[in-house]
Amino acid sequence: MAYRAIISKPIINFAKLTQIKALDQRYYKLELLSLNYPIYQDLQSAIVNLCDEAVKLVKNGCVILQLSDRDIDETTVPIHAALAVGAINTRMIEEGLRLDVNIIVETANARDPHHFAMLIALGATAVYPYLAMQIINQLHVQNRLQNGLMGARENYFASIKKGLLKITSKMGISTVSSYRSACLFEIIGLGQEVMDLCFAGLPSRIGGATFKDLHTDSIRVNNRAWKAQINMQRSGQLKYIHGGEFHCYNPDVVTLLQQAVNTGEQADYDKFASAVNNRPIATLRDMMQLKLSDQPLAQEAVVCTTEIMKRFDSAAMSVGALSPEAHESLAIAMNTIGGRSNSGEGGEDSKRFGTNKNSKIKQVASGRFGVNAHYLSNAEVIQIKVAQGAKPGEGGQLPGKKVTVEIAKLRNAIPGTTLISPPPHHDIYSIEDLSQLIFDLKQVNPKALISVKLVSGPGVGTIAAGVAKAYADMITIAGHDGGTGASPLTSVKYAGNPWELGLAETHQALIENKLRDKICLQVDGGFKTGLDVIKGTILGADSFGFGTGPMVALGCKYLRICHLNNCATGIATQNKTLRDKHFTGLPEKVIRYFEFVAGETQQWLMKLGIESLDKLIGRTDLLELIQGETSKQANIDLSSILNAAKRPTTGAAHYMGMANDSFDKGVLNQQILSDFEQGKQQEVYRINNYDRSVGAKLSGFVATKYGKVGHQISLNFRGIAGQSFGVWNHQGIELNLQGDANDYVGKGMSGGSIAISPPENISYVPSRGAIIGNTCLYGASGGQLFAAGQAGERFAVRNSGATAVVEGVGDHGCEYMTGGVVVILGPVGENFGAGMTGGQVFVFDDFDTLESQANLDTVEILNITDEQCETCQTELKKLIQQHIDKTGSRWAAKLSRNWDSYLDAFKVVRPKQTTTLEIAEPIKLSQREEQGERA
Repeated sequence: MAYRAIISKPIINFAKLTQIKALDQRYYKLELLSLNYPIYQDLQSAIVNLCDEAVKLVKNGCVILQLSDRDIDETTVPIHAALAVGAINTRMIEEGLRLDVNIIVETANARDPHHFAMLIALGATAVYPYLAMQIINQLHVQNRLQNGLMGARENYFASIKKGLLKITSKMGISTVSSYRSACLFEIIGLGQEVMDLCFAGLPSRIGGATFKDLHTDSIRVNNRAWKAQINMQRSGQLKYIHGGEFHCYNPDVVTLLQQAVNTGEQADYDKFASAVNNRPIATLRDMMQLKLSDQPLAQEAVVCTTEIMKRFDSAAMSVGALSPEAHESLAIAMNTIGGRSNSGEGGEDSKRFGTNKNSKIKQVASGRFGVNAHYLSNAEVIQIKVAQGAKPGEGGQLPGKKVTVEIAKLRNAIPGTTLISPPPHHDIYSIEDLSQLIFDLKQVNPKALISVKLVSGPGVGTIAAGVAKAYADMITIAGHDGGTGASPLTSVKYAGNPWELGLAETHQALIENKLRDKICLQVDGGFKTGLDVIKGTILGADSFGFGTGPMVALGCKYLRICHLNNCATGIATQNKTLRDKHFTGLPEKVIRYFEFVAGETQQWLMKLGIESLDKLIGRTDLLELIQGETSKQANIDLSSILNAAKRPTTGAAHYMGMANDSFDKGVLNQQILSDFEQGKQQEVYRINNYDRSVGAKLSGFVATKYGKVGHQISLNFRGIAGQSFGVWNHQGIELNLQGDANDYVGKGMSGGSIAISPPENISYVPSRGAIIGNTCLYGASGGQLFAAGQAGERFAVRNSGATAVVEGVGDHGCEYMTGGVVVILGPVGENFGAGMTGGQVFVFDDFDTLESQANLDTVEILNITDEQCETCQTELKKLIQQHIDKTGSRWAAKLSRNWDSYLDAFKVVRPKQTTTLEIAEPIKLSQREEQGERA
């Protein structure tokens, strides 16, 4: 017999720990190991002793090992729980004992979801955060809890659970057992001796702190805790606190920048640049010093500031995260200086197209808010958002309070409803899928550069090379300090790496694959001054994204309350009162800022003796590594970055404007467009499975020539369509296919209609087989789709306005749907309707399985015969008749003929009641935050 004790969650409380300790020691022998060691002992030997003792206990029959740092006193300091778990887990694996023991960690160090995720990924079976619980208890004693003691505890554990689910889902992991010991982290700033003992196998590229450094930190904390009479204060990890953690955007920097753009005086900008360029070491590039030339160049010998500014883009920030006024001001400023503004993933009002308010970079997020042929045809650059800011794997997030009537209309959503884009893996499972999306975009807008936004991380160079081979034209490497004006604070930390690492690696990989001349390599994340631009150029960048800098120039006070919709300057809010009263962000301020940055960049080029930025790319010989200001910094080795970013001896070192054209010339698309321009068309076009994105080129042309209203045209096809049939289908375009189609049918369609019917004289029953593939109608915002057969997985994900009739769908159907009507005349797969916030679905549930397949957390199921669904019957019958007329569906005809017999089997799926829109009042700043504003 095997004895097993099951715990339902990896985060446990005191009661659960007590239960575990009370288990029969014959079968569940538990031993306690203290993580505290004498203050005079060195940390490395303490960890080795801990591992030795753990091995001894397990060999003697221990099956539950409890690691605790609770018994601390003045004479001891704790081994950090992550160090201990990593070391013991590694040692157990080496000894062949890991499967014989469970590791339970009782620690004060674990507070937020990342801490728990780290411990689990390093090998912990369960974690008891005793200090967090004691703090909650203390708040209860002080009568500072609104929901009582039990409510506060439940809220804490619920939030940690939600955070853990978010972290694991970003990695595509669905069970804790798969995440445990997975070690899915990169270590930044720890030395090799620490890595070898505690984090064997994890990537760590720059070295850093030794055991001696970590021991010294522990002694410092010990002294503060036991010997100094101090009041505990916030550390300033998320927001600036005077005397706390250093922030690159601190009140001095913010104030100096705003003073410079307000006065326009060079002396004021110089003060700002000095505060940034001479700050304490805070980033990897701060440890790189320029080697100035003995023979500086004259100003007329180097590239002019006008040309430098063409390399500047404002980072992706959507309307919704920003107020419309701020968003438009950025667009005007960037268009004026010859750079580009980025729409972000929230779409853009078509009234701005063709004006100085148009964002030249249009973003295609995974959820595709507001993306259609008209939107895409008005772009110079189309950016595929694989990375959410510096947060790998997350979908974009917009809190419900920011979804006003105006924003909801733009995104085809319901006001007051929190919007979350599906993560990238919902439609991009492989490099082939990404290549298909790039092809879709190049067909709808052949003149645009296609950009892919990636996060700086280990292996990003390999990914970037794949992206280049998938025919992208531009790659953006986002650093760890990127983000948005909408995301919750839990998304700010612990994701992404310094861009210095990712940029150099990507530059090197593109050179080695002989792709550097075809790719415009951009970098963003924390850029403020011309010196940042110079260092970014040397490390491989052709172009630069500025996010927070231009926002501060507009007036942002950097209070990090963007997600609350209470921005005191009217920049990152949809509150009309705040916008009207406080927004003073003129485009001229942003223009001045970039003029200053370009001027400083030009001055550095003169001092370096380099004529242009192109000639500076890869010149790592002009960078000198400095030792740093602390013992930890002294152990950091950045030579690998400089080696990776070196200029090649042969071949291109930078982007040379060469087209990265696909091998697929889209012959059928070209023929269709040519026929249309000549005023003719074939009666039936023969289509094959290698004919991809059919209709996209025509949609782009029609959108460009006729705008949103489109143009009436009907095309007939026979055969098997390749991927993305009818992608971006525009208003007035009707596509009729007799045959079947692969994945992505109707993706991003905004109008017109697509009808797919089976071939004649078939031997199988069409309604029981697939006629279209996976991820069809993804991100559609309008139009109609009729398919006389079943669809694959992820049908109508993020549909926000299209109408569709199909005869069955696979898993994850109608996920994240915000609008539109879908009729499913057959079975549905698992997780149906997850994240659905709008629209309506009719399902023929003949076998009464819908309830078990639907995600009832977000949707409700009604019988169509219910009184409240009285009008639904008329709408359903009308759509089924349209389906019959468009496709000749035999199954739909049978349902129509026997309507009264089948009516009871129809169900209506709707999103659960959402919260109503609230316009938040301006928050009252704390005294400390007010001081930060005035500083």
